[in-house]
Formats: sequence, structure tokens, C-alpha cells
Amino acid sequence: MPHQVKIQKIDFITHDVLQIQTERPTNYTFEPGQATEVALDKEGWRDEKRPFTFTGLPNDDFLQFTIKVYPDHNGVTDTLQTLEQGDQLLLEDVWGAISYQGPGVFLAGGAGATPFIAIFRHLAQQNQLEGNRLLFANKREKDIIMQSQFEEWLGKDFINILSEEESGKYAHGFMDAEFLKEHITDTAAKFYLCGPPPMMESVQKDLENLGISKEQMVAEELS
Repeated sequence: MPHQVKIQKIDFITHDVLQIQTERPTNYTFEPGQATEVALDKEGWRDEKRPFTFTGLPNDDFLQFTIKVYPDHNGVTDTLQTLEQGDQLLLEDVWGAISYQGPGVFLAGGAGATPFIAIFRHLAQQNQLEGNRLLFANKREKDIIMQSQFEEWLGKDFINILSEEESGKYAHGFMDAEFLKEHITDTAAKFYLCGPPPMMESVQKDLENLGISKEQMVAEELS
């Protein structure tokens, strides 16, 4: 049976990213990096489940999701932005293979950064951020999720690359072999991957060419 939860807060934190805070069911636990399937508790939507990552902390008394909306898809994420405080969501059980396994390099594309939000938030709480680096690929600067928060957590270890915008602030292009080579200083570290599948497949291949083994990689799925 799905868990029925009420929305406590719902706001846009960028032009296309929603942050939703809900009640937390009793005995509902997760590890930072894990996710669940969410459906809208409305007629015609209850079977339309979508995977979303928890972006709050395991010890919060609420749940938080940070979700990119796609207005042109006319689907669940688009409908989410019409919800208000007091509306209800249906949550399934917790799942997910991404969990923190020691200091390393986090590689994210777009909304793929969401599993890393809870991980970094948890590390900040434990005062254990040192030794971690986030390489983050987006189209434009306005697409960077939680930019100021990542800057605060990671400082110079928060490294961005933009594919559709040139600015003096960030690298321009894609997360390719050259970019990875430039920003990976320790090939013995852990590597955490999350982003669009074609991008992650190419990143995995480039990492392997740098001598990094699959055993060092943490992802939902490796090709």
C-alpha cells in the first residue's frame, strides 16, 4: 500500500526546479542518495508513478524532493507545479543503489545532481565534506540546481561546465575525456555517477580509459 502524505511546502528554487516538502510517514527511512516512486493523489494520476530522490536528511521529521519540471511533456512533473500546500502525494517504498562510500568525485548532469544533494547535506551535517568534488554539467547557468548551496558546501571543489552558454565564470562544452582528465586528480577515489543515460555511458567509458575500474564507480546502473 502506498503512503499518503500531505504537501507542507511547495516552491520553485530555479526557473524549472520545484522543491516539495511533505509529511513523513512513521518508520519511513532512507539513506542519502536513495529515492522512491511518487504519484499524485488525484483522479486519473494515482497510477502515474515517477522516481524522485529524497533531498532532505534521514533525521528530518519531513521529506523533501527537488524535482525538475518539463512543461512540454504534459505529464506528472508538469502537473506537480499546479499542486498546493495541503494536496496529497502517494509514496512507494524506498529504493536506490547510490549511497556514500567514501570521499570521491561526483559527476552529475542536470537533474542527476538530486541524489547528491542529500549526500552532501548529510556530509555537511557530519562535518565530512572534505575530499569530495562535484563536476556538474548543465546547459546554462540558470539551470544549475542549488548553485549557491553547492558553492557553500564545496567551494573550489564545485566545478561546472555549460554546453549552451559561454561565460567567463564556467567552462564551456561537455563533460568529455578532456574535462574529466583536467579535474580528476586522484584516480584511486570513488566516482559517483548520475545523469542522462547517454551522458553517463560516455562518462563511464572515459573514466575506464583513465584507468578507473567499475568497482570504484557508484551509480544506479553501469553499462
